[in-house]
Amino acid sequence: MLREAGRVASAARDLGARLIVKGARVRDVCEAVEAEIRRRGAQAAFPVQSSRNEIAAHYCPAPEDETAYQDGDLAKLDVGVHLDGYVVDTAVSVSVGGRPENRHAIEATRAALDGAVRVAGPGVEVRRLSEAIESTVRAHGLRPVKNLCGHGVGRWTVHCPPAIPSVASASRARLPLGAVVAIEPFATDGEGVVAERGVAEVFRLDPRRPVSDEVDDDVMGAIRAFHGLPFSRRQLSSLPRDRMERVLATLLEGGGLMAYAPLVETSGRPVAQAEHTIYIGASGVEILTC
Repeated sequence: MLREAGRVASAARDLGARLIVKGARVRDVCEAVEAEIRRRGAQAAFPVQSSRNEIAAHYCPAPEDETAYQDGDLAKLDVGVHLDGYVVDTAVSVSVGGRPENRHAIEATRAALDGAVRVAGPGVEVRRLSEAIESTVRAHGLRPVKNLCGHGVGRWTVHCPPAIPSVASASRARLPLGAVVAIEPFATDGEGVVAERGVAEVFRLDPRRPVSDEVDDDVMGAIRAFHGLPFSRRQLSSLPRDRMERVLATLLEGGGLMAYAPLVETSGRPVAQAEHTIYIGASGVEILTC
């Protein structure tokens, strides 16, 4: 399941990267990637997101979003795929128009990702991966984003332990045999810190929290169909907007719904990202999303 999910994710990611050109709408690219995932017999593990320039992550176009890529944008494409709940996560950065000023950051994240994968293995301390990421990014004259990190993935779970920071730490946590881990370095020439800004378009229902019986059954049924994985307004656009918004507001107020706003580099500098999901096997590391 994981290998097939990885093959689907890499194909959909690569298709999306080719579609990121000047004038293309971000929403159209995200929806095309999601359609490709379904065409290949899988499902999105979270709504496809494409963040540009200083927005490092979590930019998910709203149903009416007309934002288009511009020449010179440093665009990220973040893709998650699952088969029967088995999740993989991958991302790529694209310099729109092939502008050379973005290449250095893109190369830095790719090299940092490669370096972390090379040192990974069963029983390896997570801090060794973090050290590889930070040293590689800094060798390129850039800073890693210190409050974004890689993570484990599980069945019906996009984020779980172990966390894999992009900066060295004193943690003694080790990669367990059989772990599935998404490694995702972010690099910038800014301060290397992100903060939430803007309207959240990505949500996740906590399946452990009770929900009032008075909440709209049709909307709740659509949300529950994601099995606790993240979803977006765009993925609920077939439902009446007013009913959907009422349910989201009720769930947010009750604390059962988590909202993920765009994450923006606080000094306003562009951010690049690279990501693969790997499997930690007894005979070594397998890149599932290559």
